[in-house]
Amino acid sequence: MKKIKLYILGLSYSQTQTGAYALILAEENGDRRIPIIIGAPEAQSIAIQLEGLKPTRPLTHDLFLNFAIAFNIALAEVNIFKLDEGIFFSELVCDDGSNRVRIDARTSDAVALALRFRCPIYTTEDILSKAGIVLDFDDTKKKKESVVQPSTPAHGKYSLMSLAELNELLNEAITDENYEEASEIRDEIRRRSKSDEQSDS
Repeated sequence: MKKIKLYILGLSYSQTQTGAYALILAEENGDRRIPIIIGAPEAQSIAIQLEGLKPTRPLTHDLFLNFAIAFNIALAEVNIFKLDEGIFFSELVCDDGSNRVRIDARTSDAVALALRFRCPIYTTEDILSKAGIVLDFDDTKKKKESVVQPSTPAHGKYSLMSLAELNELLNEAITDENYEEASEIRDEIRRRSKSDEQSDS
């Protein structure tokens, strides 16, 4: 069965389930997107990796990565292979150099691990045809603009702070494992950096 490579388009708040998030996966060479509803802890773990934040202590998915590295086990790929009654089923394809083992996993966990191992994510044409949605150009642009991490920028909250103060606050938030606030501060720093680049050009 032909595998279709996916990439992570982003995360957004779920419009259907309170306290949940929609993980948006997109096919690498096509226009279809797959929205997958995931829980807040898994969304946070994915967002932390996407944002490049470094927790002071390893989260569960980081622990899995460290454990695998310690025993020379690689995560070769993640496969989203089944869709049943709205639930996506995934597997981890692990390799120790001589054996290849497939391990059942929740899709949210599988994606969080794929980010950490930097391995590809695949699905099938059957799943894309069932769950994939196609957006026209304008809608795609709006979608990309609206896709956010679990935390959203809070410009007013940090508008009076200097970049030095923001960086100090960012380090404190990471140390305290307050990743939601850390993500907000990181967004504010990036927003200012973009503004500075535009003003210089």
